[in-house]
Amino acid sequence: MREVDLGCGKALLIKENGDYYAMGHKCPHYGAPLVKGVLSKGRVRCPWHGACFSIGTGDIEDFPGLDSLPKFQVKIEKEKVYIRASKQALLTQRRTKVMAKCISLSNYNISSTNVLIIGAGAAGLVCAETLRQEGFSDRIVMCTMDRHLPYDRPKLSKSMDSHLDQITLRPKEFFRTNDIEVLTETQVAAVDIKNKIAVFKDGFKMDYNKLLIATGNTPKALSCKGKEVENVFNIRTPEDANRVVKLASSKNAVIVGASFLGMEVAAYLTEKAHSVSVVELEEVPFKKFFGEKVGQALMKMFENNRVKFYMQTEVSELREQEGKLKEVVLKSGKVLRADVCVIGIGASPATGFLKQSGINIDSKGFIVVNKMMQTNIPGVFAAGDAVTFPLALRNNKKVNIPHWQMAHMHGRIAALNMLAHGTEISTVPYLWTAVFGKSLRYAGHGEGFDDVVFQGDLDELKFVAFYTKNEEVIAVASMNYDPIVSKVAEVMASGRAIRKRDVEGM
Repeated sequence: MREVDLGCGKALLIKENGDYYAMGHKCPHYGAPLVKGVLSKGRVRCPWHGACFSIGTGDIEDFPGLDSLPKFQVKIEKEKVYIRASKQALLTQRRTKVMAKCISLSNYNISSTNVLIIGAGAAGLVCAETLRQEGFSDRIVMCTMDRHLPYDRPKLSKSMDSHLDQITLRPKEFFRTNDIEVLTETQVAAVDIKNKIAVFKDGFKMDYNKLLIATGNTPKALSCKGKEVENVFNIRTPEDANRVVKLASSKNAVIVGASFLGMEVAAYLTEKAHSVSVVELEEVPFKKFFGEKVGQALMKMFENNRVKFYMQTEVSELREQEGKLKEVVLKSGKVLRADVCVIGIGASPATGFLKQSGINIDSKGFIVVNKMMQTNIPGVFAAGDAVTFPLALRNNKKVNIPHWQMAHMHGRIAALNMLAHGTEISTVPYLWTAVFGKSLRYAGHGEGFDDVVFQGDLDELKFVAFYTKNEEVIAVASMNYDPIVSKVAEVMASGRAIRKRDVEGM
Protein backbone atom coordinates (compact mmCIF):
# COMPACT_ATOMS: atom_id res chain seq x y z
CA MET A 1 0.00 0.00 0.00
CA ARG A 2 1.19 3.52 -0.80
CA GLU A 3 -0.23 6.95 -0.18
CA VAL A 4 0.05 9.03 -3.34
CA ASP A 5 -0.55 12.76 -3.72
CA LEU A 6 -2.75 13.73 -6.64
CA GLY A 7 -2.36 17.48 -6.21
CA CYS A 8 -5.72 18.26 -4.66
CA GLY A 9 -5.74 15.35 -2.27
CA LYS A 10 -4.28 11.91 -1.60
CA ALA A 11 -5.28 8.42 -2.65
CA LEU A 12 -4.35 5.00 -1.34
CA LEU A 13 -2.71 2.93 -4.08
CA ILE A 14 -2.77 -0.81 -3.51
CA LYS A 15 -1.10 -3.65 -5.35
CA GLU A 16 -2.39 -7.11 -4.54
CA ASN A 17 -1.60 -10.24 -6.58
CA GLY A 18 -0.33 -8.11 -9.44
CA ASP A 19 -3.50 -5.98 -9.66
CA TYR A 20 -3.70 -2.29 -8.83
CA TYR A 21 -6.48 -0.55 -6.92
CA ALA A 22 -6.92 3.03 -5.73
CA MET A 23 -9.31 4.53 -3.19
CA GLY A 24 -9.62 7.08 -0.38
CA HIS A 25 -6.65 7.05 2.01
CA LYS A 26 -8.39 8.05 5.24
CA CYS A 27 -10.75 5.94 7.31
CA PRO A 28 -14.14 7.72 7.23
CA HIS A 29 -14.65 6.91 10.94
CA TYR A 30 -12.00 9.16 12.58
CA GLY A 31 -9.59 9.82 9.71
CA ALA A 32 -6.90 7.20 10.41
CA PRO A 33 -4.25 6.81 7.66
CA LEU A 34 -5.17 3.48 6.04
CA VAL A 35 -1.65 3.07 4.62
CA LYS A 36 -0.66 2.17 8.21
CA GLY A 37 -3.39 -0.45 8.37
CA VAL A 38 -3.42 -4.10 7.30
CA LEU A 39 -3.94 -5.38 3.76
CA SER A 40 -5.24 -8.92 3.54
CA LYS A 41 -7.26 -10.91 0.99
CA GLY A 42 -8.91 -8.06 -0.89
CA ARG A 43 -9.54 -5.72 1.98
CA VAL A 44 -7.77 -3.15 4.10
CA ARG A 45 -8.34 -2.87 7.85
CA CYS A 46 -8.00 0.44 9.71
CA PRO A 47 -5.09 0.50 12.21
CA TRP A 48 -7.04 2.47 14.84
CA HIS A 49 -10.49 0.95 15.31
CA GLY A 50 -10.61 -2.01 12.93
CA ALA A 51 -13.04 -0.86 10.20
CA CYS A 52 -12.56 -2.85 6.94
CA PHE A 53 -12.95 -1.76 3.31
CA SER A 54 -13.04 -3.80 0.11
CA ILE A 55 -10.16 -2.81 -2.19
CA GLY A 56 -12.30 -3.70 -5.21
CA THR A 57 -15.23 -1.43 -4.40
CA GLY A 58 -14.21 0.75 -1.42
CA ASP A 59 -17.32 -0.55 0.39
CA ILE A 60 -17.22 -0.79 4.18
CA GLU A 61 -17.24 -4.45 5.30
CA ASP A 62 -16.64 -4.14 9.02
CA PHE A 63 -17.16 -1.24 11.37
CA PRO A 64 -17.14 1.33 13.12
CA GLY A 65 -18.24 4.23 10.90
CA LEU A 66 -21.05 4.56 8.39
CA ASP A 67 -19.44 5.58 5.11
CA SER A 68 -17.45 3.72 2.49
CA LEU A 69 -14.37 4.93 0.62
CA PRO A 70 -14.43 6.55 -2.82
CA LYS A 71 -12.90 4.26 -5.45
CA PHE A 72 -10.64 5.67 -8.17
CA GLN A 73 -9.79 4.45 -11.66
CA VAL A 74 -6.35 2.93 -12.19
CA LYS A 75 -4.68 2.52 -15.58
CA ILE A 76 -1.24 1.05 -16.31
CA GLU A 77 0.56 2.42 -19.36
CA LYS A 78 4.24 1.88 -20.21
CA GLU A 79 5.24 0.91 -16.67
CA LYS A 80 3.43 3.95 -15.26
CA VAL A 81 0.40 3.89 -12.97
CA TYR A 82 -2.28 6.50 -13.67
CA ILE A 83 -5.00 7.28 -11.13
CA ARG A 84 -8.10 9.19 -12.12
CA ALA A 85 -10.14 10.69 -9.29
CA SER A 86 -12.79 13.37 -8.84
CA LYS A 87 -11.64 16.43 -6.86
CA GLN A 88 -14.76 16.18 -4.72
CA ALA A 89 -13.96 12.61 -3.65
CA LEU A 90 -10.35 13.54 -2.89
CA LEU A 91 -11.59 16.34 -0.65
CA THR A 92 -14.27 14.42 1.26
CA GLN A 93 -12.41 11.05 1.39
CA ARG A 94 -15.74 9.30 1.98
CA ARG A 95 -18.66 7.93 0.00
CA THR A 96 -22.17 7.37 1.26
CA LYS A 97 -23.72 4.38 -0.47
CA VAL A 98 -26.70 5.02 -2.74
CA MET A 99 -30.00 4.55 -0.92
CA ALA A 100 -33.46 3.63 -2.16
CA LYS A 101 -36.41 5.98 -1.71
CA CYS A 102 -39.58 5.05 0.11
CA ILE A 103 -42.32 4.68 -2.49
CA SER A 104 -45.26 4.22 -0.13
CA LEU A 105 -44.99 7.51 1.77
CA SER A 106 -47.84 9.30 0.01
CA ASN A 107 -50.57 6.86 0.99
CA TYR A 108 -49.44 5.33 4.26
CA ASN A 109 -51.37 5.05 7.47
CA ILE A 110 -49.61 6.97 10.26
CA SER A 111 -49.96 4.08 12.69
CA SER A 112 -48.52 1.43 10.42
CA THR A 113 -44.96 0.79 9.27
CA ASN A 114 -43.18 -2.01 7.45
CA VAL A 115 -40.04 -1.87 9.62
CA LEU A 116 -40.04 -0.55 13.17
CA ILE A 117 -36.68 -0.03 14.88
CA ILE A 118 -36.75 0.51 18.65
CA GLY A 119 -33.56 2.36 19.61
CA ALA A 120 -31.46 4.85 17.63
CA GLY A 121 -27.89 3.92 18.51
CA ALA A 122 -25.38 2.44 16.07
CA ALA A 123 -27.35 -0.81 15.64
CA GLY A 124 -30.64 0.91 14.82
CA LEU A 125 -29.08 3.42 12.44
CA VAL A 126 -26.96 0.90 10.53
CA CYS A 127 -30.01 -1.35 10.18
CA ALA A 128 -32.07 1.48 8.64
CA GLU A 129 -29.23 2.56 6.32
CA THR A 130 -28.51 -1.03 5.21
CA LEU A 131 -32.18 -1.60 4.33
CA ARG A 132 -32.16 1.50 2.11
CA GLN A 133 -28.77 0.58 0.57
CA GLU A 134 -30.16 -2.84 -0.31
CA GLY A 135 -33.08 -1.31 -2.20
CA PHE A 136 -35.80 -1.58 0.47
CA SER A 137 -38.46 0.96 -0.51
CA ASP A 138 -41.12 0.65 2.17
CA ARG A 139 -41.64 2.65 5.36
CA ILE A 140 -38.93 2.64 8.10
CA VAL A 141 -39.61 4.16 11.52
CA MET A 142 -36.96 4.44 14.25
CA CYS A 143 -37.97 5.50 17.74
CA THR A 144 -35.75 6.55 20.60
CA MET A 145 -36.14 7.79 24.17
CA ASP A 146 -33.33 10.23 23.39
CA ARG A 147 -34.01 13.86 22.52
CA HIS A 148 -31.53 13.70 19.68
CA LEU A 149 -30.95 12.04 16.35
CA PRO A 150 -28.33 9.23 16.50
CA TYR A 151 -24.94 10.41 17.82
CA ASP A 152 -21.45 9.06 18.53
CA ARG A 153 -21.97 7.88 22.09
CA PRO A 154 -18.38 6.68 22.76
CA LYS A 155 -17.31 10.32 22.50
CA LEU A 156 -19.42 11.30 25.54
CA SER A 157 -16.78 9.93 27.91
CA LYS A 158 -13.74 10.40 25.65
CA SER A 159 -14.26 14.07 24.72
CA MET A 160 -16.84 15.32 27.18
CA ASP A 161 -16.93 18.90 25.88
CA SER A 162 -18.31 17.77 22.51
CA HIS A 163 -21.24 19.73 21.15
CA LEU A 164 -24.16 17.82 19.73
CA ASP A 165 -23.42 18.98 16.18
CA GLN A 166 -19.86 17.63 16.47
CA ILE A 167 -21.02 14.13 17.38
CA THR A 168 -24.26 13.69 15.39
CA LEU A 169 -23.76 10.69 13.10
CA ARG A 170 -25.99 11.99 10.29
CA PRO A 171 -27.51 15.45 9.77
CA LYS A 172 -31.29 15.98 9.86
CA GLU A 173 -31.43 16.28 6.05
CA PHE A 174 -29.98 12.79 5.67
CA PHE A 175 -33.01 11.23 7.37
CA ARG A 176 -35.40 13.35 5.31
CA THR A 177 -33.66 12.58 2.01
CA ASN A 178 -33.55 8.84 2.65
CA ASP A 179 -37.04 8.57 4.17
CA ILE A 180 -35.89 7.25 7.53
CA GLU A 181 -38.37 8.57 10.08
CA VAL A 182 -37.06 9.15 13.60
CA LEU A 183 -39.43 9.64 16.53
CA THR A 184 -37.44 11.19 19.38
CA GLU A 185 -38.44 11.16 23.08
CA THR A 186 -40.65 8.15 22.40
CA GLN A 187 -40.77 5.04 24.54
CA VAL A 188 -42.21 1.65 23.66
CA ALA A 189 -44.01 0.22 26.70
CA ALA A 190 -44.94 -3.21 25.30
CA VAL A 191 -44.84 -5.36 22.18
CA ASP A 192 -47.77 -7.54 21.12
CA ILE A 193 -46.03 -10.11 18.94
CA LYS A 194 -49.19 -12.00 17.98
CA ASN A 195 -50.77 -8.96 16.35
CA LYS A 196 -47.43 -7.29 15.48
CA ILE A 197 -48.19 -4.10 17.38
CA ALA A 198 -45.88 -1.86 19.42
CA VAL A 199 -47.62 0.01 22.22
CA PHE A 200 -46.02 3.32 23.16
CA LYS A 201 -45.93 4.81 26.65
CA ASP A 202 -48.40 7.54 25.67
CA GLY A 203 -50.88 4.92 24.43
CA PHE A 204 -50.13 5.35 20.71
CA LYS A 205 -50.03 2.04 18.84
CA MET A 206 -48.11 1.21 15.70
CA ASP A 207 -48.29 -2.02 13.76
CA TYR A 208 -45.23 -3.37 12.01
CA ASN A 209 -44.23 -6.13 9.64
CA LYS A 210 -40.60 -6.52 10.82
CA LEU A 211 -39.24 -5.37 14.18
CA LEU A 212 -35.68 -4.61 15.38
CA ILE A 213 -35.13 -4.22 19.12
CA ALA A 214 -31.93 -2.26 19.72
CA THR A 215 -32.64 -0.59 23.05
CA GLY A 216 -29.14 -0.93 24.49
CA ASN A 217 -28.36 -0.65 28.18
CA THR A 218 -29.59 1.21 31.24
CA PRO A 219 -26.81 2.31 33.60
CA LYS A 220 -26.87 0.78 37.07
CA ALA A 221 -27.55 3.25 39.88
CA LEU A 222 -26.03 3.41 43.35
CA SER A 223 -28.24 1.96 46.05
CA CYS A 224 -26.69 3.87 48.94
CA LYS A 225 -28.05 6.60 51.18
CA GLY A 226 -28.34 10.01 49.48
CA LYS A 227 -28.34 8.66 45.92
CA GLU A 228 -30.88 11.30 44.85
CA VAL A 229 -28.76 14.37 45.67
CA GLU A 230 -28.00 16.81 42.86
CA ASN A 231 -24.86 16.67 40.70
CA VAL A 232 -24.63 12.87 40.57
CA PHE A 233 -24.57 11.64 36.97
CA ASN A 234 -24.63 8.66 34.67
CA ILE A 235 -23.20 9.88 31.38
CA ARG A 236 -26.05 9.15 28.98
CA THR A 237 -26.41 12.29 26.86
CA PRO A 238 -24.24 15.11 25.50
CA GLU A 239 -25.95 17.38 28.06
CA ASP A 240 -24.81 15.12 30.93
CA ALA A 241 -21.22 15.12 29.67
CA ASN A 242 -21.13 18.92 29.18
CA ARG A 243 -22.70 19.52 32.58
CA VAL A 244 -20.16 17.30 34.38
CA VAL A 245 -17.26 19.20 32.79
CA LYS A 246 -18.77 22.54 33.91
CA LEU A 247 -19.37 21.35 37.47
CA ALA A 248 -15.92 19.73 37.75
CA SER A 249 -14.06 22.83 36.58
CA SER A 250 -11.53 23.65 39.35
CA LYS A 251 -13.62 21.53 41.71
CA ASN A 252 -13.54 18.00 43.14
CA ALA A 253 -14.78 15.10 41.01
CA VAL A 254 -15.42 11.57 42.25
CA ILE A 255 -15.87 8.69 39.80
CA VAL A 256 -17.51 5.54 41.12
CA GLY A 257 -16.45 2.48 39.11
CA ALA A 258 -13.17 1.94 37.24
CA SER A 259 -15.08 0.85 34.13
CA PHE A 260 -14.29 2.00 30.58
CA LEU A 261 -16.68 4.91 31.09
CA GLY A 262 -15.41 5.70 34.59
CA MET A 263 -11.75 5.67 33.60
CA GLU A 264 -12.30 7.72 30.44
CA VAL A 265 -14.22 10.34 32.42
CA ALA A 266 -11.50 10.40 35.11
CA ALA A 267 -8.81 10.88 32.45
CA TYR A 268 -10.73 13.66 30.71
CA LEU A 269 -11.41 15.58 33.93
CA THR A 270 -7.79 15.64 35.16
CA GLU A 271 -7.09 18.73 33.03
CA LYS A 272 -10.21 20.53 34.28
CA ALA A 273 -10.83 19.52 37.88
CA HIS A 274 -9.01 20.42 41.09
CA SER A 275 -9.04 16.75 42.11
CA VAL A 276 -10.18 13.48 40.56
CA SER A 277 -10.81 10.35 42.66
CA VAL A 278 -11.84 6.90 41.49
CA VAL A 279 -13.65 4.46 43.80
CA GLU A 280 -13.62 0.78 42.79
CA LEU A 281 -14.47 -2.61 44.37
CA GLU A 282 -11.65 -4.56 42.64
CA GLU A 283 -8.02 -4.08 43.61
CA VAL A 284 -6.93 -3.15 40.06
CA PRO A 285 -8.89 -1.41 37.29
CA PHE A 286 -9.92 -3.57 34.29
CA LYS A 287 -8.57 -6.69 36.02
CA LYS A 288 -11.25 -9.01 34.62
CA PHE A 289 -10.92 -7.57 31.13
CA PHE A 290 -7.22 -6.81 30.59
CA GLY A 291 -5.68 -8.81 33.42
CA GLU A 292 -3.76 -7.60 36.45
CA LYS A 293 -0.53 -6.44 34.79
CA VAL A 294 -2.17 -4.24 32.15
CA GLY A 295 -4.56 -2.96 34.83
CA GLN A 296 -1.63 -1.99 37.05
CA ALA A 297 0.23 -0.26 34.20
CA LEU A 298 -2.88 1.78 33.40
CA MET A 299 -3.44 2.59 37.06
CA LYS A 300 0.13 3.91 37.31
CA MET A 301 -0.43 6.13 34.27
CA PHE A 302 -3.54 7.56 35.93
CA GLU A 303 -1.73 8.11 39.24
CA ASN A 304 1.04 9.95 37.36
CA ASN A 305 -1.73 12.21 36.09
CA ARG A 306 -2.95 13.09 39.62
CA VAL A 307 -5.84 10.62 39.77
CA LYS A 308 -6.32 9.17 43.26
CA PHE A 309 -7.63 5.62 43.59
CA TYR A 310 -9.68 4.20 46.47
CA MET A 311 -9.73 0.48 45.71
CA GLN A 312 -11.53 -2.48 47.28
CA THR A 313 -14.19 -0.28 48.78
CA GLU A 314 -17.54 1.17 47.78
CA VAL A 315 -19.74 4.17 48.50
CA SER A 316 -21.83 4.03 51.65
CA GLU A 317 -23.36 7.52 51.50
CA LEU A 318 -23.60 10.66 49.39
CA ARG A 319 -23.85 13.76 51.60
CA GLU A 320 -25.38 17.03 50.51
CA GLN A 321 -25.39 20.66 51.42
CA GLU A 322 -28.50 22.58 50.33
CA GLY A 323 -29.51 19.65 48.11
CA LYS A 324 -26.20 19.56 46.23
CA LEU A 325 -23.48 16.94 46.57
CA LYS A 326 -20.77 17.83 49.07
CA GLU A 327 -19.09 14.58 50.17
CA VAL A 328 -18.80 10.95 49.18
CA VAL A 329 -18.48 8.60 52.17
CA LEU A 330 -16.78 5.25 51.58
CA LYS A 331 -17.35 1.97 53.43
CA SER A 332 -13.70 2.13 54.47
CA GLY A 333 -14.66 5.22 56.51
CA LYS A 334 -12.84 7.65 54.21
CA VAL A 335 -14.72 10.86 53.35
CA LEU A 336 -14.02 12.46 49.94
CA ARG A 337 -14.85 16.04 49.07
CA ALA A 338 -17.01 16.02 45.97
CA ASP A 339 -18.75 18.68 43.89
CA VAL A 340 -19.71 16.28 41.14
CA CYS A 341 -19.94 12.49 41.00
CA VAL A 342 -20.08 10.21 37.95
CA ILE A 343 -21.37 6.66 38.31
CA GLY A 344 -19.84 4.02 36.01
CA ILE A 345 -20.62 0.74 37.72
CA GLY A 346 -21.98 -1.12 34.73
CA ALA A 347 -25.32 -1.42 33.04
CA SER A 348 -28.19 -3.82 32.48
CA PRO A 349 -30.05 -4.50 29.23
CA ALA A 350 -33.02 -2.20 28.63
CA THR A 351 -35.45 -5.05 28.02
CA GLY A 352 -37.94 -4.74 30.89
CA PHE A 353 -40.74 -3.81 28.47
CA LEU A 354 -40.43 -7.24 26.82
CA LYS A 355 -41.07 -9.28 30.00
CA GLN A 356 -44.52 -10.49 28.97
CA SER A 357 -43.92 -10.43 25.20
CA GLY A 358 -42.97 -14.06 24.51
CA ILE A 359 -39.60 -12.97 23.13
CA ASN A 360 -36.88 -15.19 24.59
CA ILE A 361 -34.85 -13.36 27.25
CA ASP A 362 -32.14 -14.96 29.40
CA SER A 363 -31.80 -14.80 33.19
CA LYS A 364 -29.73 -11.58 33.00
CA GLY A 365 -32.28 -9.82 30.82
CA PHE A 366 -30.46 -10.19 27.49
CA ILE A 367 -32.44 -10.96 24.33
CA VAL A 368 -31.28 -14.27 22.87
CA VAL A 369 -30.63 -14.20 19.10
CA ASN A 370 -29.10 -16.57 16.56
CA LYS A 371 -26.31 -15.75 14.07
CA MET A 372 -28.83 -13.91 11.89
CA MET A 373 -29.86 -11.66 14.78
CA GLN A 374 -33.28 -13.34 14.85
CA THR A 375 -35.12 -13.86 18.11
CA ASN A 376 -37.35 -16.89 18.71
CA ILE A 377 -40.23 -14.93 17.10
CA PRO A 378 -40.34 -14.82 13.27
CA GLY A 379 -39.90 -11.25 11.96
CA VAL A 380 -38.50 -9.99 15.27
CA PHE A 381 -34.77 -9.20 15.34
CA ALA A 382 -32.54 -7.76 18.08
CA ALA A 383 -29.12 -6.12 18.03
CA GLY A 384 -26.50 -4.27 20.06
CA ASP A 385 -25.79 -4.10 23.78
CA ALA A 386 -29.07 -5.80 24.79
CA VAL A 387 -28.44 -9.17 23.09
CA THR A 388 -26.46 -12.38 23.49
CA PHE A 389 -25.44 -14.01 20.23
CA PRO A 390 -23.24 -16.96 19.14
CA LEU A 391 -19.64 -15.80 18.64
CA ALA A 392 -18.03 -17.80 15.81
CA LEU A 393 -14.55 -16.97 17.15
CA ARG A 394 -15.25 -18.84 20.41
CA ASN A 395 -17.04 -21.93 19.02
CA ASN A 396 -20.41 -20.17 18.96
CA LYS A 397 -20.43 -19.50 22.68
CA LYS A 398 -23.36 -17.16 23.52
CA VAL A 399 -21.86 -13.81 24.44
CA ASN A 400 -22.88 -10.23 25.13
CA ILE A 401 -20.49 -7.67 23.64
CA PRO A 402 -21.64 -4.15 24.53
CA HIS A 403 -19.29 -2.29 22.19
CA TRP A 404 -19.64 0.20 19.36
CA GLN A 405 -18.23 -1.84 16.45
CA MET A 406 -20.34 -4.86 17.32
CA ALA A 407 -23.56 -2.82 17.48
CA HIS A 408 -22.91 -1.57 13.91
CA MET A 409 -22.38 -5.10 12.64
CA HIS A 410 -25.47 -6.44 14.42
CA GLY A 411 -27.58 -3.73 12.76
CA ARG A 412 -26.23 -4.64 9.33
CA ILE A 413 -26.76 -8.39 9.77
CA ALA A 414 -30.31 -7.83 11.08
CA ALA A 415 -31.18 -5.69 8.03
CA LEU A 416 -29.81 -8.24 5.56
CA ASN A 417 -31.85 -10.97 7.21
CA MET A 418 -35.02 -8.89 7.29
CA LEU A 419 -34.53 -9.02 3.51
CA ALA A 420 -34.00 -12.82 3.69
CA HIS A 421 -30.32 -12.80 2.64
CA GLY A 422 -29.47 -15.56 5.11
CA THR A 423 -26.29 -13.76 6.27
CA GLU A 424 -24.62 -14.98 9.47
CA ILE A 425 -22.46 -12.85 11.76
CA SER A 426 -18.79 -13.80 11.86
CA THR A 427 -17.09 -10.52 12.81
CA VAL A 428 -14.16 -10.28 15.23
CA PRO A 429 -14.95 -8.02 18.22
CA TYR A 430 -12.81 -4.85 18.19
CA LEU A 431 -12.81 -2.07 20.75
CA TRP A 432 -10.69 0.75 22.04
CA THR A 433 -10.38 3.13 24.93
CA ALA A 434 -8.63 6.51 24.78
CA VAL A 435 -7.07 8.17 27.82
CA PHE A 436 -4.47 10.96 28.15
CA GLY A 437 -4.08 11.06 24.38
CA LYS A 438 -3.16 7.37 24.23
CA SER A 439 -5.26 4.58 22.77
CA LEU A 440 -5.54 1.04 24.01
CA ARG A 441 -6.87 -1.25 21.29
CA TYR A 442 -8.35 -4.71 21.74
CA ALA A 443 -9.62 -7.47 19.46
CA GLY A 444 -11.12 -10.90 20.10
CA HIS A 445 -13.00 -12.11 23.16
CA GLY A 446 -10.81 -12.83 26.16
CA GLU A 447 -13.42 -14.02 28.64
CA GLY A 448 -11.97 -16.88 30.67
CA PHE A 449 -8.33 -16.35 29.60
CA ASP A 450 -5.85 -18.40 31.65
CA ASP A 451 -2.59 -16.67 30.68
CA VAL A 452 -1.20 -13.48 29.11
CA VAL A 453 1.87 -13.36 26.87
CA PHE A 454 3.56 -9.94 26.68
CA GLN A 455 5.83 -8.28 24.16
CA GLY A 456 7.28 -4.80 24.52
CA ASP A 457 7.43 -2.74 27.69
CA LEU A 458 4.45 -2.38 30.01
CA ASP A 459 6.06 0.39 32.07
CA GLU A 460 6.68 2.41 28.92
CA LEU A 461 3.09 1.71 27.80
CA LYS A 462 4.46 0.33 24.54
CA PHE A 463 3.29 -3.27 24.54
CA VAL A 464 1.13 -5.99 23.11
CA ALA A 465 -0.66 -8.53 25.31
CA PHE A 466 -1.91 -11.85 23.94
CA TYR A 467 -4.70 -13.45 26.01
CA THR A 468 -4.65 -17.23 25.81
CA LYS A 469 -6.86 -20.10 26.86
CA ASN A 470 -5.83 -23.76 26.49
CA GLU A 471 -2.77 -22.81 24.41
CA GLU A 472 -4.80 -20.70 21.93
CA VAL A 473 -4.80 -16.89 21.56
CA ILE A 474 -8.38 -15.66 22.09
CA ALA A 475 -7.76 -11.89 22.33
CA VAL A 476 -5.08 -9.23 21.97
CA ALA A 477 -4.56 -5.75 23.44
CA SER A 478 -1.93 -3.14 22.61
CA MET A 479 -0.73 0.39 23.23
CA ASN A 480 1.67 2.22 20.88
CA TYR A 481 2.13 -0.96 18.86
CA ASP A 482 0.00 -0.41 15.74
CA PRO A 483 -1.16 -2.13 13.66
CA ILE A 484 -0.73 -5.36 15.67
CA VAL A 485 -4.34 -5.52 16.91
CA SER A 486 -5.70 -5.05 13.38
CA LYS A 487 -3.23 -7.73 12.15
CA VAL A 488 -4.43 -10.23 14.75
CA ALA A 489 -8.06 -9.34 14.01
CA GLU A 490 -7.45 -10.13 10.32
CA VAL A 491 -5.91 -13.51 11.16
CA MET A 492 -8.83 -14.30 13.48
CA ALA A 493 -11.31 -13.17 10.81
CA SER A 494 -9.76 -15.58 8.32
CA GLY A 495 -10.57 -18.45 10.68
CA ARG A 496 -6.95 -19.35 11.39
CA ALA A 497 -6.09 -20.23 14.99
CA ILE A 498 -3.14 -18.50 16.63
CA ARG A 499 -1.35 -20.80 19.06
CA LYS A 500 0.26 -19.60 22.25
CA ARG A 501 3.65 -20.87 21.02
CA ASP A 502 3.30 -18.69 17.87
CA VAL A 503 3.42 -15.53 19.98
CA GLU A 504 5.76 -16.58 22.77
CA GLY A 505 8.94 -16.26 20.71
CA MET A 506 7.94 -13.13 18.79
